Amino acid sequence: MSKAARPGEAAVIVDDVSKKFRLYHERNQTLKSAVMRGRTSRHDEFWALKNVSFDVEAGQTYGIIGSNGSGKSTLLKCLAKIYWPTSGSITYNGKMASLLEVGSGFHLELSGRENIYLNGSILGMSRKEIDSKIDSIIEFSGVERFIDQPVKNYSSGMYVRLGFSVAIHVQPDILVVDEVLSVGDEEFQKKSFDKFLDLKREGKTIILVSHALDVVADICDRVSWIEKGVLQTSGPGPEVVAAYRASAED
Repeated sequence: MSKAARPGEAAVIVDDVSKKFRLYHERNQTLKSAVMRGRTSRHDEFWALKNVSFDVEAGQTYGIIGSNGSGKSTLLKCLAKIYWPTSGSITYNGKMASLLEVGSGFHLELSGRENIYLNGSILGMSRKEIDSKIDSIIEFSGVERFIDQPVKNYSSGMYVRLGFSVAIHVQPDILVVDEVLSVGDEEFQKKSFDKFLDLKREGKTIILVSHALDVVADICDRVSWIEKGVLQTSGPGPEVVAAYRASAED
């Protein structure tokens, strides 16, 4: 891991990133059929991202917006290291964590408490660090009464709240977030957003995708607008959001 960037320095550098997927028209059902037919399945190439570049300064809250299917979620998954770019590069100066698929590392047969240690270690926390934060993690999640029950018995809301609570306590230098306001019920969403603002005040670098344009315009220092895999523009939050809204009205 590289040293954390200082204010004014680039925490994240997205350099000419493109991402290609193969869209298959048909799939050979068996190896035998593939050999008999003597060819592989036909496919088209789909470029979800095309030569996207921008820098995110340390301490900035940086928004990514665009219509459904624009490529913003693909970009976020590249930033979170779920996907690797087909070409180009992404450089991080500091410890990065993502809040994209919260609870994805949970084991259904283990208790909530055991999963805190499991998921926390997956996200890069030491056991000592988890020990010091576990009470706060449990309290924030709101599942205290059920923390020693197997998570397979949790409701979907409880499951997601616990996963989010673990992830938000990682304390990275760079946080990659997908729809920060969409986790849990209204009360938990408010608590999550307040925690998100605390991280912003602490000077953490935050990159987020959200459809809540008013929130993006209000809290993001800069915003990139992606459409059909192409970066349309980057700039101050209110200006880019206004340009995006104007295009949607045309």
